[in-house]
Amino acid sequence: MKFSDFPYTRPDLDQLKLEMGSLTQQLESADSYDQAKETFLKWEELGNHLSTTATLASVRHSIDTRDPFYDGEEQFWNMAMPELQEYDQAWTMAMLKSPYREQFAREYGELMFLNAEIALKTFSPAIIPQLQRENELTQAYEKLLASAQIPFEGKTYTLSQLTPLKTDSDDARRLAAWKAEGQWYKDNQVELDRLYDELVKLRDEMGRKLGYEGYTTLGYYRMGRNCYTKKDVEKFRSAVVKYLVPVADGIYRAQAKRLGKAYPLSFADAELEFRSGNPRPVGSADDILKAGKEFYTALSPETREFFDTMLEGELLDVLSTEGKQSGGYCTSLPDYGVPFIFANFNGTQGDVEVVTHEAGHAFAYWMNRDRIPGQYCWPGMEACEVHSMSMEFFAEPWSESFFGSNARKFLYSHLSGALTFIPYGTMVDHFQHEVYAHPEMTPEQRHGVWKELLGVYMPWLKLDGDIPFYAEGQGWQRQHHIYSSPFYYIDYCLAQTVSLQFWAMIQTDPENAWKHYMAYTCQGGSKVFTELLANAGLESPFGDACLREVCARAHQWLEQFDMTGIA
Repeated sequence: MKFSDFPYTRPDLDQLKLEMGSLTQQLESADSYDQAKETFLKWEELGNHLSTTATLASVRHSIDTRDPFYDGEEQFWNMAMPELQEYDQAWTMAMLKSPYREQFAREYGELMFLNAEIALKTFSPAIIPQLQRENELTQAYEKLLASAQIPFEGKTYTLSQLTPLKTDSDDARRLAAWKAEGQWYKDNQVELDRLYDELVKLRDEMGRKLGYEGYTTLGYYRMGRNCYTKKDVEKFRSAVVKYLVPVADGIYRAQAKRLGKAYPLSFADAELEFRSGNPRPVGSADDILKAGKEFYTALSPETREFFDTMLEGELLDVLSTEGKQSGGYCTSLPDYGVPFIFANFNGTQGDVEVVTHEAGHAFAYWMNRDRIPGQYCWPGMEACEVHSMSMEFFAEPWSESFFGSNARKFLYSHLSGALTFIPYGTMVDHFQHEVYAHPEMTPEQRHGVWKELLGVYMPWLKLDGDIPFYAEGQGWQRQHHIYSSPFYYIDYCLAQTVSLQFWAMIQTDPENAWKHYMAYTCQGGSKVFTELLANAGLESPFGDACLREVCARAHQWLEQFDMTGIA
């Protein structure tokens, strides 16, 4: 059965509420564990169907945000989900109070109860209107970005379609593309500021209604953080500044020398790694998917079966088209036991990283698709990103299939990009902590905070006036996670640090590295992040030693990389 054949029907919201309420009552009145377990499994089945239905609407809306039917369905779910959360919370409370909790924990693990206790801290019926409005605002932001029509060289581009031109090897053309993109954001500055300002104040209000100091504590609970705290994240950010920013700074100094540019670099020049151009994949989208099939077929029997299923079921939508939401993601459709990958191919090396990164997420779900409870199919966000970022490194031996003669250039770019990404991602997290600690800030003050943080985390960038949108500290508005998923972005940085451990293993023993990867992945979400790492023989990113050691190893590899023939 192909994705296009999956049926979608909007549920009867009132009937759904009755069914959820009835199951909660059945759990509360169960007079044996067997009876309670039977009700629990019915709840799981209902939850899987609800998730599948909502996800189908969301995916089809993101494929074409102009589609009036799925636009209406997205609006329906934006209103419905906060209302259903009240019924979900009642179930959660019943599970926590169940006289059979010990038996449930023995069969399914204690983590489901730890996560339930955290979930209870994120909701009250009092914040339903704010949750509904939050959904409306984030949808408005995504639709605004998807609507972009940017004039350039006599043609019109979406944001995704313009991206390859922002790394063009011709200096004048590249700068012009950056200016064109920046101008679109400047033209929409008032609306971008308004949307975020309302989101910040709305989230602060929700936090205070739930009894917190503001949004930050609520934000951590909403992210399901169950084994580390804000202080742990602060320690990680300090380690990034101490160990990684100097390494990244050296990478950009070498880049400036290759390009014949003055240091610090302009925003446009920082995106061009090689004077001859950044590595780009060879062939069409079909060619990239074909190379992906070769990689996954060779990697392991499990990955072969997984990727064949993805291709046969048309579970990848990767072309960049008009009206399509920007970015990329992986999600799951539990009724069918399959993941789905959404992306925007645009002729850059990011196209290959979709086939490896997003498919890393998808493979992890595939390996855990039958877990009960369904929440164990996925671990926390930071743990999920380890699957994806590490899979990118496992694909490196197949670089020639993806990049042809640019393979060596890609190998350098991929590792250097992993290192230089972490300061940026950490800055995104630091920015959000400042914003939610001071929700009264004006848009201009927020831009000032971003500009100040650029000097701490990305000192290689020249804040000149060539592209006002970036130079004036507004570039954060491109990062949709800041609008739609607050405090998510540090998860990428934590995961990238772990993935560099896999990179180091692959350099000496790829077979052993894959065993560690499978040991990590096959646990699904049955353990907290730090336990998943320990069980797979991996080091936590929260200690100084981890970041210090991977930085030293990667820096040495880049310094010794043979750049002969690469300009």
